[in-house]
Amino acid sequence: MTDDREDDAEDGFLEGTYTTDIGLTWLASHWIVLEHHYREYIKSRPDGGPVMVWLWIAEMSVDEFDRSKAVQLSQDVQRLLSSALDDETIRKVWVAATHGVFDPEEHGMSTSVWLRKAEGAWLARVRQDDPAFMPPPPQPVVDETLRQAVLGAMRPVAASLDLAAQTPALGKPVTGLIPALEQVVALACADLGYRFFLRAMKAYNVPVPKTSYDEFVALGERFGYPEWVVHEGLNDRTD
Repeated sequence: MTDDREDDAEDGFLEGTYTTDIGLTWLASHWIVLEHHYREYIKSRPDGGPVMVWLWIAEMSVDEFDRSKAVQLSQDVQRLLSSALDDETIRKVWVAATHGVFDPEEHGMSTSVWLRKAEGAWLARVRQDDPAFMPPPPQPVVDETLRQAVLGAMRPVAASLDLAAQTPALGKPVTGLIPALEQVVALACADLGYRFFLRAMKAYNVPVPKTSYDEFVALGERFGYPEWVVHEGLNDRTD
C-alpha cells in the first residue's frame, strides 16, 4: 500500500473522519445492510453465497479506511485466535454482534476457520497494493485497570443484553453472551471485548441509561476511539 501515514493501529486512530466502528466489529456491523451487499456483490461476482459476501465485506475494509484503521481487522482476528478462548466463546460474541444473522457453524466451519478466512480475504486485498505487506503481530490490551473498567461498564446492562440476545426478534438466539464477553475481555483483549459488547448492545437495541452512557463514552475516550464508535447506533436514554 502507498499510504505513508502511520501503519500501526496501536499508535492511535486518525482524527477527523466519520468512523462508526473498526476492525472485526466493523465487519460484524454489516449484518444490518446485508441485502444491499448481496445485490452489489452478485452484480459482478455471481458465485456469491453468504460466506463469499461476508468475505467481500472484509476486503472492503482496505478501501473503506486509511491504513491505520484497516489493519485493525487483522489485529482483532489475531487477538482472538492467539488467546486461550475456545471456539464456542468466540462464536457467541461474533454471532451476537451480527444479531444472529451469520453463524459460521451453519456454513460448515468453526468460528476460528471463519476468522482465518476473513483475515485471508483482507490480506489478499492489501497485497494487491503492497505484495510484501506482513500484518503486525497482535498487540492486545491487557491492562488490568482497563479490563475492570470494561467489566464494570457491562454490569448495569448485562441482564437486559443477555435477555435480548436469547430472545431476538430475528436471527439466531445466543445464550451465555455475557460470560462470553467477559471471557474475551479477560483472556483476549479489553479493547476488543468492549467493542463486541457495544456492537451487541447496538444490534439488539438495548436501552442505555444516562449514567451508563456517560461511562461508555468515557471508556471509549480511554481507548482512543474515533468519536462515533461509541455514539453511533447506541440506544441511549439521555434525553
